[in-house]
Amino acid sequence: MSSEYATPTRLTDRTDDLVSWHETVVSNHDDDFEAAKTLSTRLGAHTTTEAVEFGFWTPELVERGVPESKVWLELLTPPTETDPGDTDHRTVSFARERIPMTRAGEYHWVAVEDVRAGTRDELGALYQLVYEEGGNEHTIQDPVSYSVPFGAFAPAEVYDLDALDQTRADRDYFEALGTDDERVSTTEDDGIPRIDPATSMLEIHPGTATERGSLAGLAEVYEGIAEKQRAGDDLEPWERAFAGYDGIQVMPVEPLTENEEEHDFWSVTDDTEDELSVEVARPEMINWGYDIVVSAFSAPNPAILETGRPDELVDFIAACHDLPRPIKVVFDVALGHADNRGAELLSDRYILGPGMYGKHLDYTEPTARAVFLEMQRRKMDFGADGIRVDGAQDFTSYDPETGEMYHDDDFLAEMDRVTQEVAGTEYRPWMIYEDGRPWPREDWELASSYRALIEQHPHSFQWSPITFAHNTPALLTFWATKWWRAREVGEFGGNWLTGVANHDTVRRGTQIDPTVEFNQSPVNPYLGDDYPETLDEAYDNAASSMLFHCFLPGVPMDFVHANMRAPWGFIRDTDPTWNVKVVSDESKFLYWQVRDEDFADDRFFHRVKDLGFDSREELLTFMNALSSAVGATDYDLDVMAAMLSAMDQPLGDDLSAEDLEAYGYAWMRDVHDFANLGYWHDEQDESRARFRHQTREFRHDRPWLISDLDEDADYFTYRHPTDGTVLYYGFRNSPDGSEQLLFAANMEGVPVQVSPESLADDAAGDENAPTIPTDGWEPALVAPGVDDATDVEIANGQAIVWRREP
Repeated sequence: MSSEYATPTRLTDRTDDLVSWHETVVSNHDDDFEAAKTLSTRLGAHTTTEAVEFGFWTPELVERGVPESKVWLELLTPPTETDPGDTDHRTVSFARERIPMTRAGEYHWVAVEDVRAGTRDELGALYQLVYEEGGNEHTIQDPVSYSVPFGAFAPAEVYDLDALDQTRADRDYFEALGTDDERVSTTEDDGIPRIDPATSMLEIHPGTATERGSLAGLAEVYEGIAEKQRAGDDLEPWERAFAGYDGIQVMPVEPLTENEEEHDFWSVTDDTEDELSVEVARPEMINWGYDIVVSAFSAPNPAILETGRPDELVDFIAACHDLPRPIKVVFDVALGHADNRGAELLSDRYILGPGMYGKHLDYTEPTARAVFLEMQRRKMDFGADGIRVDGAQDFTSYDPETGEMYHDDDFLAEMDRVTQEVAGTEYRPWMIYEDGRPWPREDWELASSYRALIEQHPHSFQWSPITFAHNTPALLTFWATKWWRAREVGEFGGNWLTGVANHDTVRRGTQIDPTVEFNQSPVNPYLGDDYPETLDEAYDNAASSMLFHCFLPGVPMDFVHANMRAPWGFIRDTDPTWNVKVVSDESKFLYWQVRDEDFADDRFFHRVKDLGFDSREELLTFMNALSSAVGATDYDLDVMAAMLSAMDQPLGDDLSAEDLEAYGYAWMRDVHDFANLGYWHDEQDESRARFRHQTREFRHDRPWLISDLDEDADYFTYRHPTDGTVLYYGFRNSPDGSEQLLFAANMEGVPVQVSPESLADDAAGDENAPTIPTDGWEPALVAPGVDDATDVEIANGQAIVWRREP
């Protein structure tokens, strides 16, 4: 194999130049953090025309006294025909070279020539740092790599990022942001443009959004939509679920943790001095995206790259940018924690200690702080327009003087200051924070303003209180009890993301026990005839869609699974410790998302059927017992197995903890398949899909709706007393005075009669209300089932918008 390529060789002069640069950076900065921000830009592998430069931050080696002579860069060059997109396990023999590295402070550097760099068409050389200590060899993976074709626990790939950037299909999109000479009209002091917010946005989980479960599959969806829109062809109903938006938030696309008991995508089988034989496969894991190890954060998750190439992420972004109305792509960045296995890949200096979601990161360590920001910069440089910071309230640090944790707003401000450079254009992304502080304090629902970071960064957006995780619109009185939060959206929600459906809220809906007769509101009987219909209607109805898209300020966001009324829940097979507990927490999914005919369908639930479950009812009985056993035993799997063995269930009368774990994995994988939108294309209702699309177009035709209501000219309230119906209604005026809108929605309750005259009469009783005209109104958008008139009856989940020209 050695004859296929030149042997990688250390370049001493270039390596010395790297070390000299390092020393200059350190000497020119008194502040460790500022120096680390510069040094971190050259960590990892960077291709140049003459060489590839490598850098690692290795404080643990220096602290433990590992000699420089015992540290090497290991390069593993695969055969040229190796397919990184192949999910089949097979053995690959890599040519192996070890290159001495030079230490500078806590860093190791080296420049190497004749290193194969990965491209769209070819797998490049893999690399890792190797060191010897106590007679044993150990490896360190690159935490700021651009490509990890075999997962974060395997060596990273040298990748030609310059070639990727030069060949991306949307270069014109970025160049249109302006050249250095043109950047004169900007809100930023330094002349760097910031991406404007979207008008409306869609949240997507790449792993279940298409039959292929990949970014290539998503790109194909949007390429097909663009082709039809340019040709003037009608979209299929399922395509409409993806269309009409100018923003997409993709759930995290970072490399994930792996389950040691279930996953093995890189396993050394044999090694010699010049060759390493490894059983490899492109990772296949089930996860909703938030269980990241932080290491390799800057690379795309290979589990959603069917080609195994980072180009696939760029191609998806380019497909969105290429629509007749370009779609901005927002990355969901979950740097607020690391999965527990992150400690296996990261230096201890990155980690503060255990946290709510695994490991709590140390944002006060200067170099770790800089590297986290560098991870963000590199990931966003794939071409994202915006960044959504997941759980910003979780970015906390420890104050040794008070002995307490505090919100590290300085670090969040550093995240806001990171700029991107794509296709030669520097820009600032649209900044979005999810921040429910003081969550998880017990009174967070009352205490959170959802505005803390907007007040610090007026250009930024936050998730609104109606959008944050714990909303349950399938329960009666939701819209009555949440009125105060809805009113806040109207009064100061212009910098909020709004909408009731997202990956967290729908999941919370499926966790409700609908049989509870006390301590919670009853299920809304007006939404549907069974629980699945009720849940579908709760997160996708005309009233809530029109409320956010046609009337209230902010940026409305929908969830594609809710748009298609497809199943969605918590999915992951990456956690060997809490696997069964998570499944038990999701036990009510069977009430809300699975009909008898769904379970009987040969396409679904074949794994639990193979375990002996013949009906949904039988499975539901077992799931309820499993959930009770978790609570009764404080999650002791052995005791749980003994308890469940005593009941009549298909798994037998001699259950073990291993049997329960196997059941948990089977359930999670079946739900993952069940939630794949490819199965639900033919179930879409044409009139509903078309109408929801119209609500989004209504918004795009009126971009002024993003602004807060004018307290003098606009009005938003609910009819009280409710008399059995929660009727929201409101009046808005366009800033240029050319249009007025009158909105009415039956958010929940019995049918109610409304007209401009009746609403004007209601408002007349409020001394703070403006005068609502009663003449000249014409229906502008009418929910399915409502008469196209000025005096109409609207049932639960229906709405109407009238318009007039003053």
